[in-house]
Amino acid sequence: MTRGNIKEYVEAIKGRYFRAIKREKSRILDEFTKVTGCHRKAAIRLLRCKKRFRESRRCGRPRLYGNEVVMALRTAWEATDRLCSKRLQPFLPELIPVLRRCGEKSMSADVETKLIQMSPSTIERLLHPWRNAGGRHPLRTTKPGSLLKSSIPNQYLC
Repeated sequence: MTRGNIKEYVEAIKGRYFRAIKREKSRILDEFTKVTGCHRKAAIRLLRCKKRFRESRRCGRPRLYGNEVVMALRTAWEATDRLCSKRLQPFLPELIPVLRRCGEKSMSADVETKLIQMSPSTIERLLHPWRNAGGRHPLRTTKPGSLLKSSIPNQYLC
C-alpha cells in the first residue's frame, strides 16, 4: 500500500475511530494494521491525529536561483566551451551582453543580475548535472611507463 493510499484510508476510518468505544477501537486498529501493514502504535498515532496531513514542503532556505537562471547559466557555460566555474564567473558580466546580441532574448534583467552575483561554488553546484554528460574529461597526468623500469637495473628495484 502506498503512502497516499494509507492517507486516504486513515481519512475514511478516522471518524468511525473517534466515535467508537474502547473495544471497537481495538477491532478498528486490528483491521487497520492488517490492511496497511503498519505497526499498531503508528496506526494509533495516525488515527488520533486531529489535523490533516500537511503537504511535504522543502526544508531549509528557499531557492535563490530558479530554472530560468540555471538555463541561462548553462547557455553561457556552453558558449564559453564549458569553462570551469572559477574562470567563468569573472567573465559573465562581459558575456551576458554578447549573448544578448547573438540572439539570446530569454534573459531578463533579473536573471542577468543573479548571474553576475553568483559565486564560483554556486556555479559549480548548479552545473553539476551537466558536467559529466558532456563527454569532456579533465586533464590527466602521465601514466607510469615501462621504458623507465627497463632502464633501471634490477638491484635498485627491490
